[in-house]
Amino acid sequence: MRKLILLLSLFLITTAFGQRPSIFKTVTVDTIIHERISIRAIETDGDLVWFAADKGRFGFYNTKTHQKFQGTVSHRESDIEFRSIAKTSRYIYLLNIGNPALLYQIAKDSKQTKLVYEEIHEKVFYDSMRFWNDNDGIAIGDPIQDCLSILITHDGGNSWQKQPCSFLPKIADGEAAFAASNTNIAVQGSKTWVVSGGKKARIFYSPDQAQTWQVFETPIVQGLPMTGIFTTDFYNDTLGVVAGGNYDLPYQQTANKALTKDGGKTWELLAENEGFGYASCVQFVPKSNGTQIVSVGASGLAYSFDSGKTWAKLLEQKDLYTIRFLNRSTAVAAGPNGLFMLHFK
Repeated sequence: MRKLILLLSLFLITTAFGQRPSIFKTVTVDTIIHERISIRAIETDGDLVWFAADKGRFGFYNTKTHQKFQGTVSHRESDIEFRSIAKTSRYIYLLNIGNPALLYQIAKDSKQTKLVYEEIHEKVFYDSMRFWNDNDGIAIGDPIQDCLSILITHDGGNSWQKQPCSFLPKIADGEAAFAASNTNIAVQGSKTWVVSGGKKARIFYSPDQAQTWQVFETPIVQGLPMTGIFTTDFYNDTLGVVAGGNYDLPYQQTANKALTKDGGKTWELLAENEGFGYASCVQFVPKSNGTQIVSVGASGLAYSFDSGKTWAKLLEQKDLYTIRFLNRSTAVAAGPNGLFMLHFK
């Protein structure tokens, strides 16, 4: 019996270690697009990687055929800078920052462009957008009144409605959002998390596709215009990570990253005075049981294999704005000098 128990214990230990995701040691980079093009928003879509950029530019890269496409959207005399992108099965949606706010629908097959929402106001500034499903989507912007600007669609993006402040949580004076990497929104099913910065660094949480909201405090650095949470990602509906810091002190490593295990209600600071400074994008590694995380920002590309407790710098490249994984070991990243494929080994 003792021998049987020992063999069973060895089997369980071996199985557990066999299922443990491998730890990355290096990253190699392949350049997809190399030019002066500021890309802060990317979206994976099967074999395609769509991007939204400055000067009204957008396009895709096919990871299988290596085909590239680039188009341009123009609107009268407006200087269009896209920092938000989202998808449905038929369309790609692009949303620019600044006044006027312009939200475009791009047909995937024909590349036909249609303006589906416009908002004119001196304070208008939209930061990111996501779809919960093929019909329902959300876009987040800085406050014009005393709430975040929130656009909702329920018809697949053909029309968008701005939510009245009377139905939304109040924001603090000087609290806003950041259009750093199209990741100040995270969604899981019908659940939504929106992060803020500036005077406050908080979590705006909705369990029901933005019908109702709760607000949670975080320990992330806050109080100045360029402090707070710049990015978030959720591995499931309970495990999430936020990052950011002080954009004006990009190498400051205190109170700039935190983890939640209860869906955003409470947060624990990670790796104080270690790891990385200001971060514009943070993402969980797929199929890592939520233990592996990657960030990009002023310190380069940082990687953690232990849920953010410790970090290693895998890439010195400090000009990456945003990153998305295509699979467990391959990601695409972008910045002011183009689009890149990253291979984790």
